[in-house]
Amino acid sequence: MTREIKKTLDTSVDICGVTFKNPLIAASGTYGFGREYAQLYPLSTIGGISTKGTTLLARQGNPAPRIAESSSGILNCVGLQNPGVNEFIARQLPWLKEQDTVIIANVAGSTESDYVEIAGRLDGLTHFIELNISCPNVKSGGIAFGVYPDAVQRITAAVKKVLKKTPLIVKLSPNVADIAQNARAAQSGGADVVSLINTLTAMSIDLRTRRPLLSNVTGGLSGAAIMPVALRMVYEVSRAVDIPVIGMGGITTGQDAAKFMLAGAAAVQVGTANLCDPMAMPRILGELENYMIESNTLRVKDLTGALIT
Repeated sequence: MTREIKKTLDTSVDICGVTFKNPLIAASGTYGFGREYAQLYPLSTIGGISTKGTTLLARQGNPAPRIAESSSGILNCVGLQNPGVNEFIARQLPWLKEQDTVIIANVAGSTESDYVEIAGRLDGLTHFIELNISCPNVKSGGIAFGVYPDAVQRITAAVKKVLKKTPLIVKLSPNVADIAQNARAAQSGGADVVSLINTLTAMSIDLRTRRPLLSNVTGGLSGAAIMPVALRMVYEVSRAVDIPVIGMGGITTGQDAAKFMLAGAAAVQVGTANLCDPMAMPRILGELENYMIESNTLRVKDLTGALIT
């Protein structure tokens, strides 16, 4: 009976004229380019993929150790290991286009010109471009692009200027004084969508060696531990901007996904859960559909912003 009821559910969401079959998007950095997961289930099962962060040139990333477990979470300082934008366009993108899912190209850089050049090369080739503005700006003393509102607006406007065909998502850092203010800055700069949150800066120590567990000393904390923080920030941002919000941060169940949508998210990204459970995405989708049945919600988009306060 439940299977028959599920057939009547509308799990699709529309963002900037692009239709996602469902609101579940694989988060950048946890899903590669989807090739490994495609061996487990069709990628057409999920709403979309935010690809591994792509830089202008290939990067090897930071030396090991660059992953450490924490209570209900994971710290990483992988360092944006990726094959570079040319390899992404030549090898990964043609394969991704055959997978029948929405493609979001996550891009990163060390300078404003890096972001602009990558975005220009990718314009029209993917459904969305997502800016990872948590990267350090080498021309500003290593301060991340996403820390200050004026910097957020400036990098957003510079990239938006070269995009003629592809909508722009700006991925916001939580390591700021007021994430709602930064979201408004992204909107002012021309962002079509904001996504949040990126990882929280954190560290861990090995008591035996008395050394940091990560080679970079600090890294990004993700996983279930950060969900309450992420949920609060999505709620704040959704009330501060007039553009769609994509929520992420510790989602491990369909119920978690529903909470983010109630808080204001039009869609959600699932990250660390994929590393813990390779079948997380189809499982979360099934759980979300069950919640829709239990709450008599026929269209998943009706959850967005439906929080009662």
